[in-house]
Amino acid sequence: MRTADESPDRGTSDGPTGLQSFAVLLRRMNGEFNRLTHEFAQSQGLHPTDVQALVAILDAEHGEAGMAMTPGRLRDQLDLTSGAVTACLDRLERAGHIRRVRDTGDRRVVHLHYAPAAKTVARDFFMPLAAGTDAARRQFDEDELRVVVRFLHAMNDELAQVRSAKRPS
Repeated sequence: MRTADESPDRGTSDGPTGLQSFAVLLRRMNGEFNRLTHEFAQSQGLHPTDVQALVAILDAEHGEAGMAMTPGRLRDQLDLTSGAVTACLDRLERAGHIRRVRDTGDRRVVHLHYAPAAKTVARDFFMPLAAGTDAARRQFDEDELRVVVRFLHAMNDELAQVRSAKRPS
C-alpha cells in the first residue's frame, strides 16, 4: 500500500536510488557476470550457451522443487531449438560436465545431472566470485539482506514476466 508521501513515479529520478541508477548498476553487474561466464566457457572449451545450460542444470538440482533438469525443460528455459539443445548436451557430455540418465519409471525421460568432477572445476573457477559475494554480504545486516533478497526475487519475477510477454503464443 502506498503512503501519502509516495508518488506513483517514486524512484524514477536520477538520484542514487532512482531508476537510472538501478539500470546502470544492474547492467554493470550483468556485464561482470557475463565476462566471468565467458572466461569459464573459454577455459573449458565451451560455448557461453553451454555454461547457461550448466547453470540451469545445477539450479534445478538445488532448486526448491528438487526436480532434475530434462532436455525439454532446458529447451524451454534457454529458449533454444531441440537441435541446439542436443548439440549443447552432446558438447557438455563429451567434455565430462554432465551425465544423461534415463528415468527408471519412464525410459523415454532423460534427466540431466551435473557431473561431480565438473562441479569441482566450476567451484574452483568461481571461488573468487563466491568470496566477493560473501564480502559484499558481510557489509549488510540481516534486515538489509532480507530487503536485497526481496528485491532480487521481485526483479527475477519481473524479468520472467517481461520475457514471457515477448514470447509468441
